[in-house]
Amino acid sequence: MTTSNTPNNKNTSKEGKESPSGFTSKLHLDKHISRRFNEELEQVRTLVIQMGALVEQQVNDGLRAVLNADETLAAKVIERDHEVNTMELEIDEYCTQILARRQPAASDLRLIVSVIKSITDLERMGDESVKFGRNAIKLAKGSFTEEGSRPLVELKHLGNHVSKTLNKALTAYAQMDVKAALEIIKDDNIIDEEFDNISRLLVTKMMENPREIKNSLRVTWCARALERIGDHTTNLCEYIVYLVEGKDVRHATMEQIKAKIDG
Repeated sequence: MTTSNTPNNKNTSKEGKESPSGFTSKLHLDKHISRRFNEELEQVRTLVIQMGALVEQQVNDGLRAVLNADETLAAKVIERDHEVNTMELEIDEYCTQILARRQPAASDLRLIVSVIKSITDLERMGDESVKFGRNAIKLAKGSFTEEGSRPLVELKHLGNHVSKTLNKALTAYAQMDVKAALEIIKDDNIIDEEFDNISRLLVTKMMENPREIKNSLRVTWCARALERIGDHTTNLCEYIVYLVEGKDVRHATMEQIKAKIDG
């Protein structure tokens, strides 16, 4: 992959000069002797942000397709998944080239490793969005009655929460904002609780009206997809902490995370 074929981030000028972003300044990406190395690391940042924006659009469009039973939008989400997959492969290849040419160490190596992990989580969010599209098409062809309106209201509430959380996480990633990342990690259980509430509601609905089992299951699968997107969003925030603080906080409680950072 060549960087010349990659669209520039909207915050970068045509001359390639900009005031250091939170990402650049906090990781000291502008401190290398080689200007080319600085540009390559900044390009990695740009590519991840672009992929994140595409995935965020997929998530929002997929959710909207389900809630509105919009077959056209659902088909668009499914079709656009190849763009997410292509970006993952391109960024992965670009990182591999940097590892081979530059043999980075310390924070530079953390950056490359974290980016490879981050794009994996982003690609999986894209896969979950495709599930929205497929279920939206089936819901549109079925007949989700008025009795099904409450599960959809709950799904919309969960979807809005997940969408806002993903947006905050991507902003935190662009700025390397550890404080914002920790807030998102702390609130991860809220998404889990909302998913549990929807699951209980749908189980009750299926017991009361067996004719709605198929559609209820489809809404359940959409809720599960949102819950998983929430998990992947938390992973992104954990990578932010790892990048800035150099601490691996995966599988740790908030108390353990704070202890690691303070220690």
